[in-house]
Amino acid sequence: MSQTSTYTVTGMTCGHCVASVTEEVQEIPGVEDVAVDLPTGAVTITSTEPLDDASVKAAVEEAGYQLA
Repeated sequence: MSQTSTYTVTGMTCGHCVASVTEEVQEIPGVEDVAVDLPTGAVTITSTEPLDDASVKAAVEEAGYQLA
């Protein structure tokens, strides 16, 4: 059963930012889909299992951004 989690990412300003965050978050085990809303910074993640917030934070930081 899929679960959906939403996080807010700060510092994204363009499509490249969205692509970087999406790419890093998709590498987290269990992630099925990542939807990023650039104007609000909302990152909605659909996964097969509960996400570890530390893993999401690490992925976002690896992309060069911060969780709000």
